[in-house]
Amino acid sequence: MQAGIVTAGRLALLAAGGLFASQAFSAAGNLRYTISVAKFENRAGWHGQWEIGDAFGSILTDALQASGKFVVLGEKDMRGEAMLEQDLAASGRVAGGKKAPKTGQMTPAQLLVKGEVTHVQDSTTGGGGGISFKGFSLGGAKDKAEVNITIYIVDSTTGQVKSSTKVVGQAGRRGLNFGYSGSAFGGNADGFKKDNVGKACENAVVQAVEYLEKQLESIPWEGSVIKAGDKVIINRGTREGVEVGQVFDVGAVETLVDDDTGEVLDTELKQAGQIKVASVKEKISYCEVISGKPDKGMTVHPAK
Repeated sequence: MQAGIVTAGRLALLAAGGLFASQAFSAAGNLRYTISVAKFENRAGWHGQWEIGDAFGSILTDALQASGKFVVLGEKDMRGEAMLEQDLAASGRVAGGKKAPKTGQMTPAQLLVKGEVTHVQDSTTGGGGGISFKGFSLGGAKDKAEVNITIYIVDSTTGQVKSSTKVVGQAGRRGLNFGYSGSAFGGNADGFKKDNVGKACENAVVQAVEYLEKQLESIPWEGSVIKAGDKVIINRGTREGVEVGQVFDVGAVETLVDDDTGEVLDTELKQAGQIKVASVKEKISYCEVISGKPDKGMTVHPAK
């Protein structure tokens, strides 16, 4: 890749914590990012009434959705099923029309999250009082449990890990205040919530969400001008948290790229003007020109 203008399609490559060195364009207000959570690998060898990697990924997805700070996309298997439906519709073997899913319109993930369950300790106290459920032992109310989770933010283009952290979830600490269900819990979400390992996973998810929210401070948020003229239309809307009255800088983003590795070394927005949001729909916003002459294809960033 050569140095040049960064388009909206390059956001997936640039959207990783700390990627920009000196001129990062940080999140502003409640602007949201698209995110997808992959299955967490069970490296701990722990087995219970559910698959802990699937369960952790499921409740993390739910927690990110509940936070209101991300546009949460389906997990890999769900998006895979959606693509199969698109392929079936495109084959001509099913009825067409407005109900048929269309190809080329799936929302790309700006952030990819994956991780590993590295350690599970059913009891940190040696206490008892547990019960048996379908042949599996569940820790008693007075007992404790602990899970160690490693979380990665991965560059969706290169697969390179851009940021990572380790969290230790413990039963009895902060949990989640919303419900969840799904096949990841073997049809027994209530059992998961009562199990001390499940409670430890909830606490780890709370820490994971806090970590991911913190990364928003250093992740670039950007959109593109898709139509210019008296009214400027950008490809970001209520889904991404855009609101009427917000002001954006418009211009061309130039990058300095290492020819040997393809790594982005620095970026700079060459501002061509400013726009102000006049009305918003789900995926687009109509803006008024404050200054300059925005053109189609230019990049928009929250005004400093």
